[in-house]
Amino acid sequence: MILVKVLNLDKDQKEPVSQNVYKMKEKLYIIKIGGALIDDEELLTQFLEQFSEIQEKKILVHGGGKLATTLADKLGIEQKMINGRRITDKDTLDIVTMVYAGGINKNIVEKLQQKNCNAIGFSGADGNLIKAKKREHPDIDFGFVGDINKKSVNKKLVSKFMKLDLIPVFSAITHDKKGNLFNTNADTIASVMAQALSSKFEVELLYCFDKEGVLENVNDPESLIKSMNGEDFDVLKKEGKLHKGILPKLENALGAIKNNVNKVFLIKETQLKNHIENHHAGTEICL
Repeated sequence: MILVKVLNLDKDQKEPVSQNVYKMKEKLYIIKIGGALIDDEELLTQFLEQFSEIQEKKILVHGGGKLATTLADKLGIEQKMINGRRITDKDTLDIVTMVYAGGINKNIVEKLQQKNCNAIGFSGADGNLIKAKKREHPDIDFGFVGDINKKSVNKKLVSKFMKLDLIPVFSAITHDKKGNLFNTNADTIASVMAQALSSKFEVELLYCFDKEGVLENVNDPESLIKSMNGEDFDVLKKEGKLHKGILPKLENALGAIKNNVNKVFLIKETQLKNHIENHHAGTEICL
């Protein structure tokens, strides 16, 4: 819990008056998963068992793994990538919406319900929970790709779901309230969700993936970096020691810690329970 001092502003005063009143902030875990975990049914089931045992408030954000690409290949829909980023044309949007907000999201919700974890699945369009705008780029048209910030999140409604003891499960689909759905980076959704809810909760953001954390040598699990700040990130990136897959996670993790998120970690997905109980797994992102 975090104690927050409440300041009241008298009608006839320009400066706030401290009344030594403190409000308790509840703990909230926002946990992002994706990649290999989504693709491995047995590993996903084991992870969700650990997730279901978390007693504090919690939100799960998931990516799409390889299923959307596999389905696109089967349907003969070419997938275009530029600098590791997917170009989402209309056919691809239909596929990722069906896979992310449909199949994967409901599979996760169903598995959590099996574990008496009262989950409820969402895209950003549901309840206008995450409003995005089409990505703008001077040279590249990314198609139906949406960008968001912490103001994009309907934190009031998300908080109401949690007051009802529901566990939100977010897919990587957002909307613009103008009739368009967007494919949005799940790492970014987790980060901005954490930033938006930090005013109401003591938020700990966890990026769970298939490595021990941030590794100085991606092929050596013993090269774990226990903590990292922005300067460390810049140095390692310049030296080419960070593989491209981890860059979006680190950029979003640093964005979160710089915007009042209480704690941010990158951890191995199998270490979730250990981290919750002992708080020492993975890489901590620091200011």
